[in-house]
Amino acid sequence: MSSELLDALTILEKEKGISKEIIIEAIEAALISAYKRNFNQAQNVRVDLNRETGTMKVFARKDVVDEVYDPRLEISLGEAQSINPNYVVNDVIEMEVTPKDFGRIAAQTAKQVVTQRVREAERGVIYGEFIDREEDIMTGIVQRIDNKFIYVSLGKIEALLPVSEQMPNETYRPHDRIKVFITKVEKTTKGPQIFVSRTHPGLLKRLFEIEVPEIYDGTVEIKSVSREAGDRSKISVHSENPEVDPVGSCVGPKGQRVQAIVNELKGEKIDIVKWSQDPVEFVANALSPSKVVEVLVDEGEKATTVIVPDYQLSLAIGKRGQNARLAAKLTGWKIDIKSESDAEKAGIYPVQAKESILDVDDDEPLLTSVQEPEFSE
Repeated sequence: MSSELLDALTILEKEKGISKEIIIEAIEAALISAYKRNFNQAQNVRVDLNRETGTMKVFARKDVVDEVYDPRLEISLGEAQSINPNYVVNDVIEMEVTPKDFGRIAAQTAKQVVTQRVREAERGVIYGEFIDREEDIMTGIVQRIDNKFIYVSLGKIEALLPVSEQMPNETYRPHDRIKVFITKVEKTTKGPQIFVSRTHPGLLKRLFEIEVPEIYDGTVEIKSVSREAGDRSKISVHSENPEVDPVGSCVGPKGQRVQAIVNELKGEKIDIVKWSQDPVEFVANALSPSKVVEVLVDEGEKATTVIVPDYQLSLAIGKRGQNARLAAKLTGWKIDIKSESDAEKAGIYPVQAKESILDVDDDEPLLTSVQEPEFSE
């Protein structure tokens, strides 16, 4: 051991981001193990690695006692006082026991232990870095693909993109750059394991935070997101500032902001609606682009009955019920959609002495969609 060792540790600290002290502690622990194994010593020892010169020494630690039962762990009071008259019973005395050829044996024996500790420290650094990135978005590069996962390089580590978290309208190839949402970071015996997603609603939310400055600075708030990845999503937004149009902020000039997100999600349709504390208004907004005549609210069941014009029924429900399903997820309310004629037959419409929500100012848009709605057959 020499100062060259300390120089190497300094370089390792800069390149790997591992504290020099952690490595030195690992070396000292390895040297203790090597000493006990190679010299058949079971006594209590301490190894001291000089931080300035790189030299190391082995010290045997013995308890000062009146009567010695185990000479490997104990020393008599008389013998201890012959070394230093100030020793008393129950003191601990240290005696250097460094073997002459210990350096060569220690280097051979400790190599594996030190390597393992360095590897564990590296894993700890990576885990500490990525545990703070849970529920965040990162850009990765597709490395390889098998039947269960797509392996995405995030720099220091490969993340796992399960089949269930892959978008059905996407084809992935090695070396593709993709944005992924980190869903979980686990600490395992083989090191940190990171799971990512392309279908999680959080990915859509983070993409809006990146593209829309008003969301990033808190002027506009995303209240809820509902998503059927690769096909269609709905997002509700709100601003406490009456001078800020939350929907317009998300759309951007000529639709540039939301179009950038649509492009990243390979053409997934995105409906942006205005959030409201009033369930009548919120549910009506969420069902856009269909027109709504009336919303009947059952607070106890947290359910609504929505009445739409006859010709709008298929649009309100959507293809395979998608529009209604996404609106229910977005609002958190059960939604039962009825046409005007069916509602009249059921005797629930028209509602007397109640203003229709169609009387809302026509100049105020309830929804902005980046693509034309699809009518169900």
